[in-house]
Amino acid sequence: MRRSTRRLLKLVGWGAALLLCASLLVKMFGAHQGLDYVPGGAFMPRAPHFDRQQQGHQKAVHVDKKTAFVHPEKKDTESEVVTTNDGKKDWHDRELMYRESKAQGPGEQGAAFYLPPGMEDKKDALYKVNGFNALVSDFIALNRSLPDIRHPGCQKKRYLSKLPVASVVVPFHNEHRSTLMRTATSVLNRSPPGLIKEVILVDDFSSKEQLKKPLEDYIAQHFTNVHVIRAKRREGLIRARLLGARQATGDVIIFLDSHTEANTNWLPPLLEPIAMDYRTVVCPFIDVVDFETFAYRAQDEGARGSFDWELYYKRLPLLPEDLRHPTEPFRSPVMAGGLFAISRKYFWELGGYDEGLDVWGGEQYELSFKIWQCGGTMVDAPCSRIGHIYRKFAPFPNPGIGDFVGRNYRRVAEVWMDEYKEFLYNRRPHYRNLDPGDLSKQKALRERLKCKSFKWFMTNIAFDQPKKYPPVEPPDYASGELRNVGGNLCVDTQYKGQNERFTLEPCIKDVRGRSGEQQFVLTWHKDIRPSKRSVCFDVSTSEKRAPVVLWSCHGMHGNQLFKYDTASKHLFHPITANCMDCDVERREIFMNPCDDNSPTQKWTFESVNETALAAW
Repeated sequence: MRRSTRRLLKLVGWGAALLLCASLLVKMFGAHQGLDYVPGGAFMPRAPHFDRQQQGHQKAVHVDKKTAFVHPEKKDTESEVVTTNDGKKDWHDRELMYRESKAQGPGEQGAAFYLPPGMEDKKDALYKVNGFNALVSDFIALNRSLPDIRHPGCQKKRYLSKLPVASVVVPFHNEHRSTLMRTATSVLNRSPPGLIKEVILVDDFSSKEQLKKPLEDYIAQHFTNVHVIRAKRREGLIRARLLGARQATGDVIIFLDSHTEANTNWLPPLLEPIAMDYRTVVCPFIDVVDFETFAYRAQDEGARGSFDWELYYKRLPLLPEDLRHPTEPFRSPVMAGGLFAISRKYFWELGGYDEGLDVWGGEQYELSFKIWQCGGTMVDAPCSRIGHIYRKFAPFPNPGIGDFVGRNYRRVAEVWMDEYKEFLYNRRPHYRNLDPGDLSKQKALRERLKCKSFKWFMTNIAFDQPKKYPPVEPPDYASGELRNVGGNLCVDTQYKGQNERFTLEPCIKDVRGRSGEQQFVLTWHKDIRPSKRSVCFDVSTSEKRAPVVLWSCHGMHGNQLFKYDTASKHLFHPITANCMDCDVERREIFMNPCDDNSPTQKWTFESVNETALAAW
């Protein structure tokens, strides 16, 4: 009897221990994240359950035509003006901010997450079809916490107590499901109740099974104001946005990409400028969600959008008055394109997007030029921040309709850029031969809206652009092969991509039949880049043997500024005060403290513009 009692007590003890372990695991992984196990080795975080009683929509504010939005039901009648006399309020959800500050788990606080060993095959399979580490996304909670990286002054900002309601339009094509749902979840979790009328997910003819009925079932279970509309054929990004915009019923339309995360109190800073003037378009600061680890970080602390004369998106530095008021919206000539808020009324006054633009490309210029030239204003709101995954590569095949981007650019140039279009054609002569399609509707729109000239835009809005991106470029400082004196080898970037290192290789001119990417330019921007691409040598640390990588050229010096000294043959990097060096045996290229006696720090360009270098 005594022995059986001891055995029973022992079993009870083991059972209690197991229950305690299970309880701890739930606290660690389940309480905040709500993880559902998905067969196949990964976790699929589920969205939080929203209180459906708290999702009533705030009544729209009625305002005068000259100031802001007009309620859809009253668009033909005069309405009351919203003024600051109505008062301002703190829209922060302080309770949510506190809860998120305590959250722990994979990816919480925007931290990087690294997969456990043994998952390489599944990771690679998902990487191939998404262009980012989708398996990491599956391990991270849909409602994960993010660091509040806004300027500290944003925490004290108050906004109009009456703001318009918004429809959020998110087009997607074969987006990974957890990434898409994290976009919707972050929008709803971090928006004040009543300011989001609906989230419209526009399926641009996806083929993934998980984006069909399983997606609809998931949304029906977890959300009340998220809807999916589906294109009947592949439309492309531009026309998919138009599909969503036509379904939107909010006073404001907010366009987001399908792999984004809205950060703390992101919405009121986008809505207030529109409430003050409905012809104001507002863009958030776009942060970076790392494509490999999903770490969340700032891209920068603000710059004004612009372009070069090949219509690559570029950035201009903030103006002194913008720097003096770091939490206030500032005017920007061109939007990045993927994330912005616009009055629904004003969007359709401008004709929406030009439906003659195919797939993607050029739409941000068409809309930006149209806004400014036709009586509107565009600003960036520093206190609104949204993270965005920049894919490592585009996983989707070319639609097979030729140079649709070039055709789009020509279409924009012919309608909006007037005589300045010649600067584009001088750099891209083949654009002249592309058929832009029928432009009569767009030209009639410009005439009807009495839009200003492109010269007015360049003089009044992008007035400092010619200093950074002149229509007629100054001569370059040096060009051709870049040969190391110590090793008699050439720099070869081998068409590598963003954030990748490159090496020394035998010079093409020395080895018959050899190929590579060995033609470089030390441009008038004072950066070094392959002659046919817009990626630049970039150094981000001053430590010894700091790597030199390729990064998108920004023309703003900093990490990409190099100076060539013809006497010492040094490539000097002023921001780190180091010189470009190499290990000939390993063929590695890096930065080191400058040494006049080191042959591995001596470099020769094939052609040097002595006059330009003398005037550096």
